[in-house]
Parts: sequence; C-alpha cells; structure tokens
Amino acid sequence: MYVCLCNAITDRQIKETVAAGASSLTDLQAQLGVATCCGCCADLASSFLSCYHENQTNCSKPNSK
Repeated sequence: MYVCLCNAITDRQIKETVAAGASSLTDLQAQLGVATCCGCCADLASSFLSCYHENQTNCSKPNSK
C-alpha cells in the first residue's frame, strides 16, 4: 500500500528500510523521502518504526497515533 502519495513510497519500502537500520523518521526522510512534502504520512511512517522496534515485524497495519 502507498504510505506517501507525494513521493510514491510504499509500506514495503518503509519496512525494508527500517529492517536495514533506519531508526527514526529523519532516517526514513533521508533514505526514502517519506514525509518530505506535505507531511501527512509522517505519523503512519513513524508507526512502522514503533512496530518494528516492539519486535512486531509481522505488523501489517500499524496503529495510528
């Protein structure tokens, strides 16, 4: 599913980037460009980080804050 419509970034790309070591929204912004335009996807992108760090790597739909 697309998370960042402005930059056509998918949840799969975010999950792969987090698994490869991204640990903050700033990392995701630098590596993918997520949440660098309108910012509407920032909370959802951040929730992937939280999900991963809580050892729930199977989390397919993170909770929104």
